Amino acid sequence: MQVATDLIWEKVTMQTPTTQVKIHQTDESGPGLTDRFSQVRRHTERLIHGLSPEDCQIQSMPDASPAKWHLAHTTWFWETFLLPELDPDYQPFDPQYNFLFNSYYEAVGPRHARPQRGMITRPSLNDVLQYRAHVTNAVLERLSGGQWSDRAGDILALGIAHEEQHQELLVTDIKHALFQNPFGPAYDPAKEDLVAEASEWVSLDGGLVDIGHEGQGFAFDNEGPQHKCWLEPYQIASGLVTNGDVIDFIRDGGYRAASLWLSEGWGRISGEGRQAPFYWHRGEDGDWHHFTLAGFQKVNPKGVARHLDFFEASAIAEWKSARLPTEFEWEHAARHAPDRLSGLFGAVWQWTRSDYAPYPRYQPQPGAIGEYNGKFMSNQYVLRGSSVATSPGHERLSYRNFFPSHAQWQFTGLRLAQDA
Repeated sequence: MQVATDLIWEKVTMQTPTTQVKIHQTDESGPGLTDRFSQVRRHTERLIHGLSPEDCQIQSMPDASPAKWHLAHTTWFWETFLLPELDPDYQPFDPQYNFLFNSYYEAVGPRHARPQRGMITRPSLNDVLQYRAHVTNAVLERLSGGQWSDRAGDILALGIAHEEQHQELLVTDIKHALFQNPFGPAYDPAKEDLVAEASEWVSLDGGLVDIGHEGQGFAFDNEGPQHKCWLEPYQIASGLVTNGDVIDFIRDGGYRAASLWLSEGWGRISGEGRQAPFYWHRGEDGDWHHFTLAGFQKVNPKGVARHLDFFEASAIAEWKSARLPTEFEWEHAARHAPDRLSGLFGAVWQWTRSDYAPYPRYQPQPGAIGEYNGKFMSNQYVLRGSSVATSPGHERLSYRNFFPSHAQWQFTGLRLAQDA
């Protein structure tokens, strides 16, 4: 059953459970939540077109998950959080799936160990796709009347954003998995390097500025509350750091200069013997090549540098006699000088110097959904923008992505900043 409606619920911050039911009105700015739910479910399945069951099974490292697991986990989310709200009598498709496909929700119960997700050969990929179809249809059937509680509307909006996050993870995880093949098969032959625009310094006065989500439309709870932040005058680069910059950094001995690196980063790259960014290697022609979504390609010096971890980003900034922006500088510049900045969205997630910490007055939501963001506010750094793998429409100025400092498999790069 496929249902299309013009219904939408705009309030998307997670609230305490309520039994109030509303008829949700049309949002003229875009499709309704029910339509968006259908679209996001179809898009996830399109991402595995061209992949074999073996491709979807592999887990290439503990930080990555099999494509099959992403397909199942995003379905588990709807079955666990939304369907019981829509229908208290709903029965799970398979009770064992709660253990297999829970990610980190302690309040929901025990779960399969993350590093061993690739060992889950059963259910099969076909079984998981049947599970997806069952849950998708169950949700659409229960939404077809056009009425649901405030709580259900909140979960529906959050679940859409949650599945979009896993769409990006599916792409980055399958890229890492295909990289393990010595022949470097392409995931998407049409994908090419994004060329960066020329960069110059953009000066901003700073001052007392508003930071965080304004409260209109969807946002994750970690994007608010909006609050005041003082910024000293600063400059930010109009463009992103390029592969050519990285090549010059390598030629200048950047990976051998301890003075450029934070101590933990120097210890890591020294222990690994790292001499270039992740996915890079020297070709037989002596030039740098790298693994892309289109397979192995020669590094384009004009392309946007990506797959840099926080330590590499910091070291390159130091080598450039600059620094990483804070997340507050990035957001302020993106709000007040967007026409002077290129590559804000759709190229790479951009490292900032800001720890992933709660904003003033932040309160996680009650219940299991409150585990979504707040519990990870430790030993991570904030990235801003979005990447080539980010689902369309998922980005926004207040979005706070976060990863540990050593993360390389995501599409991560940098934009320089300096004091005025």
